[in-house]
Amino acid sequence: MKKQTNKNEEIARKNLLRDSKEISGEKVEGYNFSSGVDWKKLVESYKTTGFQATNLSRACEIIKKMRDEKAFIFLGYTSNLVSSGLRDIFRFLAEKNLVDVIVTTAGGIEEDIIKCLGDFKIGSFEASGASLREKGINRIGNIFVPNSRYVKFEEFFQPILEELYEESKKQNKIITPSEIIWKLGEKINNPKSILYWCYKNKIPVYCPAITDGAIGDNIYFFQFSHHDFKIDIVSDITWFNNTTINLKQSGAIILGSGLIKHAILNANMLRNGLDYAVYINNSQEFDGSDAGANPDEAVSWGKITKNAESVKVFGDATIIFPIIVASTFASD
Repeated sequence: MKKQTNKNEEIARKNLLRDSKEISGEKVEGYNFSSGVDWKKLVESYKTTGFQATNLSRACEIIKKMRDEKAFIFLGYTSNLVSSGLRDIFRFLAEKNLVDVIVTTAGGIEEDIIKCLGDFKIGSFEASGASLREKGINRIGNIFVPNSRYVKFEEFFQPILEELYEESKKQNKIITPSEIIWKLGEKINNPKSILYWCYKNKIPVYCPAITDGAIGDNIYFFQFSHHDFKIDIVSDITWFNNTTINLKQSGAIILGSGLIKHAILNANMLRNGLDYAVYINNSQEFDGSDAGANPDEAVSWGKITKNAESVKVFGDATIIFPIIVASTFASD
């Protein structure tokens, strides 16, 4: 029995205490709070913290390279992020002319304007939907939006549609979604607005689904009294795709996934891919959707170049993106 025990020990030790080769790379090390709180050094420590902290640090490095190389920067974000306080960060980027094109959904357009007409309020994820419905309160996660905000939006937007309609008849030209967005930025005349600064700084905004959300509702109602009202989506996809052709360097920062992510990637496929790409989302790739696809899948399509610098950061963009902007665009 003693001999068998020794044999077992030998097998166990061989399997458990395997020899290994030394590897190169930086030592895993976190921030030392014994030295006090230095926010810049705290963020710098993410590089060697591991997990998503290291991916966040990598995202900052890639964005700095985009800027150093004077890459053409596509900024994409989903509408819920405009519902949140990130809207003010997007406004900063537009005001300082730090991105070249913005891509968002209809909600990302309308909620920027709606916030100029009335505040959104912090609420609760646990609030009863039925109770909120009785009070006319719409819930976006833990953000509350009184429905009166959408009433004000209709009062603001309908005259703009009328003006655009009359212009299109005079010019014998169908209006485009980007022209609608441009007009919203002009008419809101509010420096808190993303679209205001896009209009002022001539930053194009592409919305591949303009008929979604409250904008779509307003177009629906407008059409009842203007049966010949049309929107030209063909001209917009043409100019947007053409923005990628012949770019020396192309980079994308994409917050969220779905339509806005695919629109940017698909357009850059026409130039054989992005040179830099930063994704921030929580979508998974197991269902085969482009929303959850990692950057390497985009390489297979030619949406990201094979030698590109790219990273996907898993997490909540409302937490991650302010840190990234503080470490890149706002640190000049």
